[in-house]
Amino acid sequence: MQITEIDDFVSGLDGVLALRPTEGSDFPEISWGDIFYYYAPDGVVPRGQPFATIVTKNYPDDTASGLDRPGAFRVNVAVGTDTFAEYADNPLADNTFAPHPQYARAHWLSITNPGPDNAELLREMLREAHGRNKSRAERHSGH
Repeated sequence: MQITEIDDFVSGLDGVLALRPTEGSDFPEISWGDIFYYYAPDGVVPRGQPFATIVTKNYPDDTASGLDRPGAFRVNVAVGTDTFAEYADNPLADNTFAPHPQYARAHWLSITNPGPDNAELLREMLREAHGRNKSRAERHSGH
């Protein structure tokens, strides 16, 4: 799967705000080129964490996926307890769902360079994360 394919899918979900920091923006330089997805039907970045991200480079405290390779990227998804448990023992490797190297305690799964054989499963996880984030936001807003 390509970043654009994943981005188009997630951005097409109900009420999604995709934050795409770029050079010269008010966001930290380290975030430039990455994408952060929130449920925000009002178009305002909410407090709290996104429900999914696409990162295109190593971060200072997060080098385990080797994103310094040409074309490498990682999709990170905040899933529920049951989904996380299915992949909790997987090693971090390309095209494999595994616990996020930094945020596993918060039930984040990652997949580096997802292939076509994992496309539908990735879409399912992204829908799950979106639904969980949407439900949480609606509970907090009283809807």
